[in-house]
Amino acid sequence: MRQYFQCGRFGFDVAAKPLVMGILNVTPDSFSDGGRFGSLEFALSRAEEMVGEGVDLIDIGGESSRPGAPALALDEELRRVMPVLYALRDLGKPVSIDTYKPEVMREAILAGVDMINDINGFRAPGALDAVAGSDCALCVMHMQDSPQTMQQAPAYTDVVREVTDFLRERVEAMLAIGIERERICIDPGFGFGKTVEHNYALLRNIGNMQRELGLPVLAGVSRKSMIGAVTGKPVEQRLAGSLAGALAAVAQGARIVRVHDVVETVDALAVWQAATTHAFIN
Repeated sequence: MRQYFQCGRFGFDVAAKPLVMGILNVTPDSFSDGGRFGSLEFALSRAEEMVGEGVDLIDIGGESSRPGAPALALDEELRRVMPVLYALRDLGKPVSIDTYKPEVMREAILAGVDMINDINGFRAPGALDAVAGSDCALCVMHMQDSPQTMQQAPAYTDVVREVTDFLRERVEAMLAIGIERERICIDPGFGFGKTVEHNYALLRNIGNMQRELGLPVLAGVSRKSMIGAVTGKPVEQRLAGSLAGALAAVAQGARIVRVHDVVETVDALAVWQAATTHAFIN
């Protein structure tokens, strides 16, 4: 069964092979790799490295969304991300921008971005209008509260039901203004206003969410606290746990995994797919 996913200049059959989205943080304060790729030269070098490692999409983030992170001024976010976006446009892979600001969305679309990844679910005034007329993919994520407060006391009556209902409402709002279904994917928002128990309940129910909403699920568990809570390892020692999380997400039905460790994830998925579908992807 084919499931076409329109991603700007690119199109994918996400039913055929799960996609690996590589994280490129151009921030000084990301929880995992803050400051490592802040300069344009290092960001481009890392992006080229990811292409060589087999990445399917590259996600540029200019504002840290770690718990407690302060909001970033619009001008500073544009200063960080736009030169990187222009530099990555000709690498032959879809480029995504991780932003919740409509102004950044508009500038990125003008620059030819292929995907917009919004932790706020396109709820900001003007966000849907900013993306409606484009052809870029849109990732709708669930977040309870804001990065400043989301981990203070996350609470749900039924986390799977509430997250699914939120994503359905946002998708319906997008479809209502003419955004094509083929451009949309959904993200449960692991770690964004959830306890460890909430995160693993969502991970176990990715398949139900995908079937109910009929859209590709993007899962981002790489190096997160939900991995550390199980392994007892600090963020720099969470590779094995992150690979297990990515494989678990794909086994549950996720079609895109957002990761820091690209080549390791690509290899793990290749072996997993060969073992489960008898199809060698190389």
